[in-house]
Amino acid sequence: MLGTSETSLITVAQNIQLAVAPVFLLAGIGAFLNVCAGRLSRIVDRARKVEPLLLESRGADHDRWLAEIRTLDRRMALVSQAIFLSVLAAVLTCAVVALLFVAALMDAHVATAVALLFIGSMIAVGLGFAVFLVETRVASRSLRVRAELLRHEAKG
Repeated sequence: MLGTSETSLITVAQNIQLAVAPVFLLAGIGAFLNVCAGRLSRIVDRARKVEPLLLESRGADHDRWLAEIRTLDRRMALVSQAIFLSVLAAVLTCAVVALLFVAALMDAHVATAVALLFIGSMIAVGLGFAVFLVETRVASRSLRVRAELLRHEAKG
């Protein structure tokens, strides 16, 4: 027969095993956040390069730089949203892990709360991925080579 301390140790070990899956999820969210942060950094760098060009330009060039800076602004907002949603998912996942341990220590019945937090986390990370997908689509549409450049190169 197991003693009370051995039973507690087994319970803690079982809860650690339960917490492994959410911890792997946190690692994945962290990797995604790293990608988003890198992307946001590159967008900001490009915006800083375009700003002086916009201010110094006139006519068609000004319109082109203005369109690019607007696109960069939209992309920054989208990546920031993806980051927010991913961080929200990570916080909810941390709450799941903490609640699993609190439930084990206090012998509380929190299955519904754990399930709802995990569902919320999955919704947040899914929305973060969806927003990131929109941002990549905006980026790929804005990076089309202008037709006049292609015509110019074909003549040369």
